[in-house]
Amino acid sequence: MMALFIGGQALSQNDQNNLEMRKKDEYTFQLSDKVTRQKVTFKNRYGIELTGDLYLPKNGGNNLPALAISGPFGAVKEQSSGLYANQMAERGFVALAFDPSYTGESGGEPRNVASPDINTEDFSAAIDFLGLHEKVDRTKLGIIGICGFGGFALNATAVDKRVKAVATTSMYDMSRVNAEGYFGSTTPEQRTKMLEKMSLQRWEDAQNGTPKYPENGLGQTSDESPQFVKEYYDYYKTKRGFHERSLNSNGAWTATNSLSFMNMPILTYIREISPRPMLLIAGENAHSKYFSEDAYNAAAEPKELMIIPGGVHTDLYDQMDKIPFDKLERFFKESLRASVVLSN
Repeated sequence: MMALFIGGQALSQNDQNNLEMRKKDEYTFQLSDKVTRQKVTFKNRYGIELTGDLYLPKNGGNNLPALAISGPFGAVKEQSSGLYANQMAERGFVALAFDPSYTGESGGEPRNVASPDINTEDFSAAIDFLGLHEKVDRTKLGIIGICGFGGFALNATAVDKRVKAVATTSMYDMSRVNAEGYFGSTTPEQRTKMLEKMSLQRWEDAQNGTPKYPENGLGQTSDESPQFVKEYYDYYKTKRGFHERSLNSNGAWTATNSLSFMNMPILTYIREISPRPMLLIAGENAHSKYFSEDAYNAAAEPKELMIIPGGVHTDLYDQMDKIPFDKLERFFKESLRASVVLSN
């Protein structure tokens, strides 16, 4: 069979099989019969057009609370964020799951680029959209960030005072993990070498007129890989979560993608989320749990840290017996009911 390429990279036979499967069923979850879904577009402050799916409860109503949802890092709206939006709309929220800039169906060139600034802005652009929707009460707006978009969600909430409550699941601080590695394992010497390599890569990219894209990292997963990498593989590279447009499934970030994250910490002003409430949810056995714990310790009240017994990082992507949707419903209904209205 002829090799299939996406983002300049050849897919394995297994990936090709998964791709064909996902083309027939674009979403990794079933749409609730209590919910409607429609594709929408909106622009962020940098003029990039974002594409999202707007989930509305079928029982209708006006002046509804609304949530902007995105993540995981490297995923698309047809995966986890859509599942969350589907569930929260079933519970009476208007929910917008969107593809971040430069990924999925959203605009931006080159493809597969992330930014601590622009991805934070993407959440605020989603809040722009929701606050103008005819069925939404703009005084009752919240954010859910999954995985790496948990950190962006906290950053967006700190700066955007229209957001009245924020929740994260399996949160990553992308600036921190890029700058210092897991648990601070990157040495100053290693950091310097990484920055030197990416700095030199810029000349090559400039000369070629296009960025370099490494191979899909999950494609090299083996028995010797860390357990959390195997868990990522089980979500992104199998029928469970594979999606054509998800770069974690079949692509990669640009070779210089980490540059801006390495000296632009995104949680510097986490205390400024207060007095708006924050809920951080993490799995007991998640390799990423410490990001949520440290964010909780750095934040001001009101705040809550919820640990899911036995849970691993990717359980909170799609495992319905692990994701505490009832808790998320209570948190946002109580928080948004008590929200303070901004004066114009």
